[in-house]
Amino acid sequence: MEAVQSIFSGFAVALTLKNLAFCFIGVLLGTVVGVLPGIGPAAAISLLLPSTLRIDPTSSMIMLAGLYYGVMYGGSTTSILVRIPGEAASVITCLDGHEMARQGRAGAALGIAAFGSFIAGTLGVIGLMFLAPTLASFALLFGAPEYFSLMVMSMTLVTYLSHGSVIKSLMAAAVGLILGAVGLDTMTAKPRFTYDILVLRDGLGIVPVVMGLFGISEVLLNVGTSTPQEFLKGKIQGLLPNRQDWKDSAMPIMRGSVLGFFLGIVPGLGTIIPTFLSYGMEKRLSKHPEKFGAGAIEGVAAPESCNNAAATGNFVPMLSLGIPANAIMAILLGALTLYGLRPGPLLISENPAFFWGLIASMYIGNVMLLILNLPLIPVWVQVLKIPYGVLYPLILLFCLVGAYSLNNNVGDVIIMCVFGVVGFVMKKFQFEAAPMVLALVLGPMLEDNLRQALIISGGSFQVFFTRPLSAAFLAVSFLALVLPLFKLRLRWMRSLL
Repeated sequence: MEAVQSIFSGFAVALTLKNLAFCFIGVLLGTVVGVLPGIGPAAAISLLLPSTLRIDPTSSMIMLAGLYYGVMYGGSTTSILVRIPGEAASVITCLDGHEMARQGRAGAALGIAAFGSFIAGTLGVIGLMFLAPTLASFALLFGAPEYFSLMVMSMTLVTYLSHGSVIKSLMAAAVGLILGAVGLDTMTAKPRFTYDILVLRDGLGIVPVVMGLFGISEVLLNVGTSTPQEFLKGKIQGLLPNRQDWKDSAMPIMRGSVLGFFLGIVPGLGTIIPTFLSYGMEKRLSKHPEKFGAGAIEGVAAPESCNNAAATGNFVPMLSLGIPANAIMAILLGALTLYGLRPGPLLISENPAFFWGLIASMYIGNVMLLILNLPLIPVWVQVLKIPYGVLYPLILLFCLVGAYSLNNNVGDVIIMCVFGVVGFVMKKFQFEAAPMVLALVLGPMLEDNLRQALIISGGSFQVFFTRPLSAAFLAVSFLALVLPLFKLRLRWMRSLL
């Protein structure tokens, strides 16, 4: 009952003209970013972040959150129409969505993707409304040892569940921890890793770093490459799914929504892995698995619902525990600290108007996205025709202006350019940026909680193993690091047989 009363107070915040405008801007930009291949939510949020620092925190986060879940809506458009995922989580939608389009059923595929995303997004927000306060109340029992262990577990899960090499992910996380230590020591005020460079005394700002890693690196990666832009010929008709489409899609949408939300809460899973699991589950449960990959509408409904529910689930640990589930949540966590808010279990009690206003805006944003996506599909088809030679220089310009406008400091621009090159090299050598960004954001908090725990225990590391929750988190971390070694050992033994 308390949650229902709180959400009504949240609607009073979200329904102000100012916040409605920022919500609309966020979801519209998110849809455009989702439609345009190659940009992605991390780069888009990084580009937009500097402009939000002069706006109040509630409006800023409403816009950034709208951009994030708006990308999940828009990503399906290019997957279905031109078989190019606008966002990584829409990769699996290409299989059946584009086949439906080739069979003349692009409208039905786009329609069920939009309706499935709306239903999943709404169910996800309801789950967030009830689960986040409960988790936050539980987290009030945490002390410094539990927070340290929880952050260690979060980083190890991200490395374990990453798509590439676990060793490379661990290396990226280690570099991120070192980067998080740059600046003045919080206890002794002594400079660390600054090399007498004045701009480094305040540490590495999250904004120029992520703009470089995700924005500049994307431009550098695509310089000199030519991606063929294939377009679907003919007029798109029949955007409203028929009765048989709804009959085939109803249960996949519900299963995808539930699976996506709960997997979205787990740090490290993000939105890509749940969509593949959802697609695999539907194929296994189907009476006609041979239809999958040949234009089955269930193959569009399930993963599209799953990725939107997972995107909403990602907010649960970030808002209630202060633990980001992926690189995008790490950027949003950094944004909250820049706004002067303290993410974690006290966020809801200290800033109820912010928290409930954000959740209410997600309800409104989902309705806006449903209204936007269906009528504007012809517009998105035209947007897809923008030449990449025009698009990428514009991204570079936004990055340069955004980095300089942070503090009117050329040093931030240099940091962004340096990390643009770093991000480019990482992508070339298949290192993921997510563990580095997560470690950069969590590093200072990890260090502070480690020091506090050791001060409380008189310098004894036993405090991390004698407290049950802390020990449990460390045990999960240990398993996440050891399991890949067991897999390698099994492969080696099989090769000998």
